[in-house]
Amino acid sequence: MNFYSLKTRLIYLSFITLVFSACNKHKKIDVSDIQVDVKIERFDRDFDSLRVKPMDEQAGVLYKKYGVFYTDFIERIMKAGSARDTAYFTRLRAIFADKAYADLKHDVDAAYPNLDKQTGELTDAFKHIKYYYPKKNLPKLYAYFSGFEAQTSIGDGYFGIGLDLFLGADSKFYPSLVNAFPRYVSRRFTPDNITPRVVEGLAREDMFPEDEHDKSLLAKMVYNGKIMYYMDQILPDVPDSTKIGYSAKQTKWCDDYKGDIWSYFLEENLLYESDYQKIQKYLNEAPFTPGLGQDNESAPKLAVWTGWQIVRAYMDKHPNVTLQQLMADKDAQKILNEAKYRPKNP
Repeated sequence: MNFYSLKTRLIYLSFITLVFSACNKHKKIDVSDIQVDVKIERFDRDFDSLRVKPMDEQAGVLYKKYGVFYTDFIERIMKAGSARDTAYFTRLRAIFADKAYADLKHDVDAAYPNLDKQTGELTDAFKHIKYYYPKKNLPKLYAYFSGFEAQTSIGDGYFGIGLDLFLGADSKFYPSLVNAFPRYVSRRFTPDNITPRVVEGLAREDMFPEDEHDKSLLAKMVYNGKIMYYMDQILPDVPDSTKIGYSAKQTKWCDDYKGDIWSYFLEENLLYESDYQKIQKYLNEAPFTPGLGQDNESAPKLAVWTGWQIVRAYMDKHPNVTLQQLMADKDAQKILNEAKYRPKNP
């Protein structure tokens, strides 16, 4: 089977990101004395050893080194069968024999001869996490490529990074994958998105999972706003546009029409709407938000962007509230009320 035509199944793929708005007004913290040991293991290269060494012997070596991640990679990401049954070797041999594997490996190796830059960025991010959450056990980091199956993955004690979905917006592979990854998504498949996606993935899937009982748009706005505000603190030097994944044009549109956006939510009585079919277009990835703006120029995920601004306003008015207190606060209505969010167009 063609290695990069496998049915796309992103695991914990996080594309929710936000705007360029104002710079973070909160004082930067000093994390220079915080000790963390960050290493991104190149599973992609170790995986290739299965191609050139006796497979049964090397599989044991990889399982010993990577543990549950090796099992998850074979079973959940590659979907090659049970890792406890060597029948999956047949599938791996077919993958290795396909020219598509060699082509993809070539481009991953060319784009990432090393991960020094990403290691430095994640070291700084993890120091910030430890500053706010000193007892947090940070995951091991593994880099892989999966045939465009999973940009990121999270499991027991690890966080995986799919390098084949961070090859750069102009990668030759992405135009043939537009059904799975439209251009408005793949334009963010760049190296500078790796660290934000790791931080966001850990926040959403591990540290602060969304309460399944929070059905209203307001609850989802504030939840997403808190995640984005958390990213502000952990990634103080990353542009807002990279955090949320907006283009410069979308960023400007949100800032130009922030008053109208808020008025729209109020006039359409959307804040307390809990029918997901009615509110999903304000939360999900899209090229634009239907019903707002002219000529499809509006930005997507306007509930996420608005929630971010609400939380920022709340924290600006409550300088004594810590990040930990904010993230633990489940009262979306209180946060909205005390934010006194009253935006106006410039």
